[in-house]
Amino acid sequence: MTPPSPIPLASNALVNTFFDWDLIARTFPRLITEGLLNTLIIAAGAIVLGVAIALLAAMLLLSNRWWVRLPARLYVDVFRGLPVIITVMLVGVGLPAAGFRPFGTDPFGYAILAIGIISGAYTAEIFRSGIQSVDPGQLQAARSLGMSYLSAMRLVVVPQGVRRVLPALAGQFVKDIKESSLVYLLGLAAGQRELYFIAQEEVSRTYNSSPLIAAGLCYLALTIPMTYLVNHLDRRLRDGPRPGNTPALTEPDLPKTPVPAAGGENR
Repeated sequence: MTPPSPIPLASNALVNTFFDWDLIARTFPRLITEGLLNTLIIAAGAIVLGVAIALLAAMLLLSNRWWVRLPARLYVDVFRGLPVIITVMLVGVGLPAAGFRPFGTDPFGYAILAIGIISGAYTAEIFRSGIQSVDPGQLQAARSLGMSYLSAMRLVVVPQGVRRVLPALAGQFVKDIKESSLVYLLGLAAGQRELYFIAQEEVSRTYNSSPLIAAGLCYLALTIPMTYLVNHLDRRLRDGPRPGNTPALTEPDLPKTPVPAAGGENR
């Protein structure tokens, strides 16, 4: 009797380990109803917090005074240099252990704070580069019109700088969504678990990696549309309005006056 070929056996084992469609179908409802919602809450909260921190840090980094730049530079360098997992543990475990408990014993708030602090460090550098790419004449022109420095930056320079770094911002926001998977280390309570936490629980229970594939599909459903949407907005901003959407120029209504004939007489 000929022994079975090892190649089909290995292929079947690979498919059953990663693409057990029955297990994927059983995992999806919990991923959608609980994991996806919590991932969106953590990522959205971290993005909002990160943008707020980044705008302040970017303005400090652009200061002409070194003692103003120094705290922002230390913040950016430290949290860009630390591994994400260390920051998550320092914020989510270290702060409560040190007696600083702004969110009590609820790990959900610490999860948003940790990812937001990391996001702010990276986004600050993105904003700084975008603002510095704006022609200095824009600021000078705004100041010559009577605007204060802060008003000129807020109304003229910063909007142009942000528009120029939209693709980089989209990449950072996608990164925030993916990094939210590390907050499972904080031991989220029932009802707070995000996509990776739920998938990992199913893997531990079934000794099958198919739930991770299901979670990966959910992450892709979030990140890919966001990337294409921001790229579309970036193209629209660079190309300007479409010709069909540009209002046609009309000639002004001029008073009708008799046209003089040759020789200066009206006919």
